[in-house]
Amino acid sequence: MDEQIIKQAKEKLLAEKKRLEAELVSFADKKEKVENDFTSRFPNYGDDVDSNAAEVDQFAANVALEQDLEKLLQDVSDALAKIEEGKYGVCERCGQEIEKERLLAYPAARECQRCKDIK
Repeated sequence: MDEQIIKQAKEKLLAEKKRLEAELVSFADKKEKVENDFTSRFPNYGDDVDSNAAEVDQFAANVALEQDLEKLLQDVSDALAKIEEGKYGVCERCGQEIEKERLLAYPAARECQRCKDIK
């Protein structure tokens, strides 16, 4: 794998990790002993029925968003770990090198385009 591609991918991955973590902490608390794991805070809009309903709706939306963002954050962390281990850019399904264009577009890619399209 080209060192320049790895360097560019790492920079993008680190920026994405920072962005995801910032978005998560805007509505969730980070668990201290578990990496990339957050717990959504329950909002408090008031004590009337409408406020309580809005709180439940917002909490449900936050939990769903939290799960999506945690998955993305885990993908980013996994890609960064692969860079450190010297295993970055290899398709997890077929073992072939992932296309450079794909890695530049989505640095956390786990599969080459061919394997992704097979799904």
